Amino acid sequence: MGWAVDQKVSAKRCKVPYIGSFRIQVAMRPKAAGHSGSLTEAAALSAFDLFRGLPASRLRAIELRSEIREFPAGHEFFHPGKSGQRLFLLESGRVQTFRNLGKRKLIISELEPPAVFGEMGCVGQYMYHCTAQALAPSRIRILEREAVEKLLGEFPDLTRRLLDLVSERFVQVLLDLEGMTFRPLLPRLAGFLLEKAEGDSVKNLTHKELAGRLRVYRESATTALGELRKAGIIAVERREIRILDRARLERAARE
Repeated sequence: MGWAVDQKVSAKRCKVPYIGSFRIQVAMRPKAAGHSGSLTEAAALSAFDLFRGLPASRLRAIELRSEIREFPAGHEFFHPGKSGQRLFLLESGRVQTFRNLGKRKLIISELEPPAVFGEMGCVGQYMYHCTAQALAPSRIRILEREAVEKLLGEFPDLTRRLLDLVSERFVQVLLDLEGMTFRPLLPRLAGFLLEKAEGDSVKNLTHKELAGRLRVYRESATTALGELRKAGIIAVERREIRILDRARLERAARE
């Protein structure tokens, strides 16, 4: 009948009707809410290019076989040389991938959701070749390599997409290294400021972080900023760079 009966429950704790000294409790059906949550999670997964076009049933299976965790800023997910065991899906927050070269930091990418990282741990030698670190509190869905391999076997398109992702990131690193090797620092700095500006302002970027993005020493980045400032193109303030003359900054980026 869908009813459960509990005996001798105090009236203070009871929130349902009594029959004599018995409490009548309506049996709940949690499956409907759980099903709704599953559909919501599946819809979120479809936002990732890697899973685009997968059947809803498969997306729900991925949701059930994955784990969601919250990580604080500064958390490191893996390091170079570590055996790859997981694929990471960034649902909120920001993550940076990089390699340390002595005292210098080679930034590979800065990821915003929805984004996939740790893909090198799921192909080839199953080994990570960089460090991944949260730049802000981040919500991450973790998929074990065994589950990834099963998906790749069932859906060949996923294999192509995963390899495309590896290829795109490799090409981007090559282009960045080409620019660093053959283009002077000032045009690269000008182009970076134009790319990162919100309106006419680049905020919350230290000289050290800027140097890391440009793959130069901090002193070199500070000197280049000083040249643009003396020319009246930018103003340098505490954790903010303001663009005063966008047209000249654009010309500097093309040099």
